[in-house]
Amino acid sequence: MAQLSSKVKAYAAANGVESVDFLQDVLLQDDGKGPYIKEWNLAIAKPTDEQLAAVEAAASVAETNAGVVAKRKQAYGTIESQIEFITENGLDAWTAKVAQIKADNPKV
Repeated sequence: MAQLSSKVKAYAAANGVESVDFLQDVLLQDDGKGPYIKEWNLAIAKPTDEQLAAVEAAASVAETNAGVVAKRKQAYGTIESQIEFITENGLDAWTAKVAQIKADNPKV
């Protein structure tokens, strides 16, 4: 199950809002009974529970892919180490390495 923040982002994106600031635009809170939207300051209507449930799949995919991207970044290494790898092994070897990293860490 996707986190509420991911569902809010997916709902906002589906309604033309590209980014959500969770310190100003939308405030989430959890008083022990589960997270909820405490404050809604976006120019679009606040979503209902049904609307948030409708974007569950998209939010889950976004969360999964964010984890994959984090793993890929770690495997790629720093820009400096990538340049060093290219310098020492050539661009074709680096391209093959990147392709292997992507194959080992596929997005959904």
